[in-house]
Amino acid sequence: MAMKRTGQFSFADALMPASGGNQRLDRLSGLVKWYRFEKVLQRLRNDVAAGRPAYPPLIMFKALLLQSLYGLSDMELEEALYDRLSFRRFVGLSLGEAVPDHTTLCRFRNHLIEARLLEVLFAELDSQLDKAGLILRRGTMLDATIIETGAARPPRERLPGQQVGEPAGDDDDVDTAPLVKLSDPDARFTRRKGRQGSSYGYKAHVGVDEGSGLIRRLITTPANVNDTVCADDLICGDEQAVLADSAYHTHAREKKLKARGIKARLMRRPNKHHRTLPPKLQRLNDLIARRRAAVETTFATWKRRMGLSVIRYRGLIKAQAQVLMTAIAFNMRRWVTLSA
Repeated sequence: MAMKRTGQFSFADALMPASGGNQRLDRLSGLVKWYRFEKVLQRLRNDVAAGRPAYPPLIMFKALLLQSLYGLSDMELEEALYDRLSFRRFVGLSLGEAVPDHTTLCRFRNHLIEARLLEVLFAELDSQLDKAGLILRRGTMLDATIIETGAARPPRERLPGQQVGEPAGDDDDVDTAPLVKLSDPDARFTRRKGRQGSSYGYKAHVGVDEGSGLIRRLITTPANVNDTVCADDLICGDEQAVLADSAYHTHAREKKLKARGIKARLMRRPNKHHRTLPPKLQRLNDLIARRRAAVETTFATWKRRMGLSVIRYRGLIKAQAQVLMTAIAFNMRRWVTLSA
């Protein structure tokens, strides 16, 4: 496959740091071993020799990182690469070079998804973070957040497959209501405890390293999947403790963690036999809540600073990819902060 020749910088490019500097991106460029990512990305193959030469995969991957760091759409990313000198320098494009358009960026993302390389890239970053001594293994904080889809919600009619969590309409209308073609067939409804209304979309389940705030494990599911379903897959096995709220507590999970030598710091909740917790368990809950509260910072950063307030793409596979790219960008962002 023919590749574009990029990175041929001119005298004008030498002036870029003074006129278009971005200290966070500059520091990130120096911290990450990009050649390791480039080696993984070389697995992408394009058997079609005709047409214009392709952009190097590392340039495209860095562009998608910028998209996740700043919460940009494909078209907004294309415009930003034209307008922002710091973005050009980060991805490795000189002032005189054309930038990839939004359709090219979209196709490259789809190639990454089809080749299942995002998981490999996430693991590569985890390895680099570990070698840098940033993963503490003091504890893993478990939590989940709902991310609504940008696709239209299905109306209150009879749905194919009977959508979970959303009423199908009045009983008298169920048999005669027309079937609805879903704009996002993998998204699901869920109701948040203590809040009115429902959410329609997906849920991101994370295991976050206590102390560093780095994401070590990540699973994306439809929004109606219970938090506890993914809990065991979020536990790495090398941490000293697992911290989570009461939604994750089961006696079986507690026993398994203890058998592995991991402290089970899982909050308890009242039940029909004990409607109020004894003072000892309440104090334990308070201590766990203080330690695990830091995991909320992850979701706040995702949604308020990195723009992951909505799933832009349709289907679970593409939703997983968007969340995974955000996690990679988030861990790189944390790397810059922790190394300051």
